[in-house]
Amino acid sequence: MPAISNRGVELPESAIRKLVPYAEKAKALGRKVYHLNIGQPDIKTPQHAIERIRNFNFDLIPYGHSFGNDTYRKKLAQYYRDRNLEVDASQILITTGGSEAISFAFMVCFNPGEEVIIPEPFYANYQSFAIANDVVIKPITSTIENGFQLPSIAEFEKVIGPKTKGIFICNPNNPTGYVYSREELLQLQDLVLRYDLFLIADEVYSEFVYDGKSHYSVLELNRIRENVVMVDSVSKRFSACGIRIGSLVSKNKNVIQTIAKLAMARLCPPMLGQVVAESAVDSPSEYMEDVYKEYLQRRDYFINALNKIDGVFSPMPMGAFYSMVELPIDDSDRFCQWMLEEFEYKGATVMMAPASGFYSTSGIGNNQVRVAYVLNVEDLKEAVECLEVALMSYPGRTVKK
Repeated sequence: MPAISNRGVELPESAIRKLVPYAEKAKALGRKVYHLNIGQPDIKTPQHAIERIRNFNFDLIPYGHSFGNDTYRKKLAQYYRDRNLEVDASQILITTGGSEAISFAFMVCFNPGEEVIIPEPFYANYQSFAIANDVVIKPITSTIENGFQLPSIAEFEKVIGPKTKGIFICNPNNPTGYVYSREELLQLQDLVLRYDLFLIADEVYSEFVYDGKSHYSVLELNRIRENVVMVDSVSKRFSACGIRIGSLVSKNKNVIQTIAKLAMARLCPPMLGQVVAESAVDSPSEYMEDVYKEYLQRRDYFINALNKIDGVFSPMPMGAFYSMVELPIDDSDRFCQWMLEEFEYKGATVMMAPASGFYSTSGIGNNQVRVAYVLNVEDLKEAVECLEVALMSYPGRTVKK
C-alpha cells in the first residue's frame, strides 16, 4: 500500500474539532453538550441576508469571477473606507473563508522551508495551513500572566534568521482575546522595515473590541503598505460561518496578481455565500450594536464567573469572543475528553478545546483550555456550574478541594 506523504502525516488534528466523536456519543446517551469549544455564535444571521437567498433565482447558479463578485468587492471596499481604511476593490480578493485567504497568503509570500514568526498561543489551524504549504512557524510565547500581550521586539529578533520571511498576527486575537495596541503595531512596523518582511494579519474579529479600546488595522501602517496582507471574513461579524466567505486585502499589486493565479485555479468563491455576504454588509448599524452589546454582556458574566471558581484563572479578553483559561488540572486533553466521556451534571456536560493545540512549543498549555463565549448568558451559567462541579470530581485535579 502506498505511503501517505510526510506532509499528511505531520498535519495535526484540530484541537477545536478532534473531540467531536466523543461529544456525539455524549449526545447519543441523552446528555446536553454546551459547546464552548468552537466559535459558532448562536446569534441570528441578519434576516435580510437570509431573505436574499430565499429570493435568489435558482434557475441557474453560475460560476462567479475568480476575484469574487465585482458588486461585493466594491461594497466591501466601501465598508473598509467607512472605517477609515484606504482600500479600493482592486486590492480585494474574495476567498472561500478566511482559511483560504491564509493559505493563499502562505503559498504566495513564502517559499518552501521559509519561516514565519507567530506569537503563541495562536489559532490552531494556522499550524495546518503552514504544514500544507511547507512553511515553518517560529513561535514566540506570550503568557497568561500578562494577559497574552505582544512579546517584546527583542523576543522577535531572537528567532529572526536567514529563512525568516514574515510575521503573522491575529488582532483581536483568537484564542486569547488580546487586542494589539497602536504602539505595538508601530513597533512591528519598524521590525518589518528593518528586515524586509511580510506582515500578515488576521483581523476577522475587528468589530469586537471592548472597554473603550480601538482596533488598529495593519492597513493603517503606511510605511509598510507593500509588506502588508490583511485577512478578513464575514463568518463571525454577521454570524454566518457556514457561507464560507472571506477576503484578502493587500496594497501590494504583485501579491494580489500572484494570488489571482491561485484564485483562477480554484475557479471562484461560493456564489450563494457571496449573495448572503453582500446583503449582510448592508446591515443597519443597530444590528452590529446589538451583537456587540450581547457579546459584551456574555464576556462580563462568563469571565467573572470563571474566575470565581477555585483554582481557575482567565484574563479579561479585550476583543473577539474567546479566552484562554487556566484550570487546576493535570492535562487539558485528558480533562476535555473525560468531560465528554465520563462526566455529566444535571444531564449535561461541557465541550472545550484543549490549549495544547494552540501552542507550537511542546509542553506548553497543558493546564489551559480555550473557551468561546458564543452561547447566551443562561446557557453560559449552566456551563459554568457544570464545569465547577466537574473540576471538583476530576481525578487529575491539581488543587486541593
